[in-house]
Amino acid sequence: MRIFLAGATGVIGSRLVPLLVRAGHEVAGMTRSPEKAGQVARAGATPVVCDVYDRDALVAAVREFRPDLVMHQLTDLPDDVARLPELAAANARIRTEGTANLLAAASAAGAKRFLAQSIAWEPPAGRGDAVAAHDAAVLEAGAVVVKYGQFYGPGTYYVSEPPPHPRVRVDEAVAATISLLEAPGGSVAVVAEAH
Repeated sequence: MRIFLAGATGVIGSRLVPLLVRAGHEVAGMTRSPEKAGQVARAGATPVVCDVYDRDALVAAVREFRPDLVMHQLTDLPDDVARLPELAAANARIRTEGTANLLAAASAAGAKRFLAQSIAWEPPAGRGDAVAAHDAAVLEAGAVVVKYGQFYGPGTYYVSEPPPHPRVRVDEAVAATISLLEAPGGSVAVVAEAH
């Protein structure tokens, strides 16, 4: 399968790329950072440096790759969890404008499948509208919304201590994502069982 992965250097994307390549998929890994293109190439994917907010460049990049599946693993989150509230608008924009641009690019390229990450928990007050708009747009396109629990493990906000439920170990989230490449449109929760 030809997979265009937006967010190829993020917490999920950086783990997905080598596994997808190893499984025999042809992967284009998108990052907005020219400095991270080498990371994508070393993982075995074709690096695509593009900003999701540059709609014309994004459409051109996705069309050029001709993917069967466009996967949206983009977020715009700070490195410090304490800064989430003050920087929430950036991630909301990814969920609204970024998602709209990726859906348009997938459609223009004739991609048959689209999969996008979302969250399995109720966002703090004032942040739910962007999540709801994102999920609705993806579902309206007949695509897959993957509602992840809060990630924990290496490279996440919760390296040593798991967050409250719903949660999921980051490597388990990646494995579950790979199992959803051919899932029918709809919403899928990827969370660990509460004990």
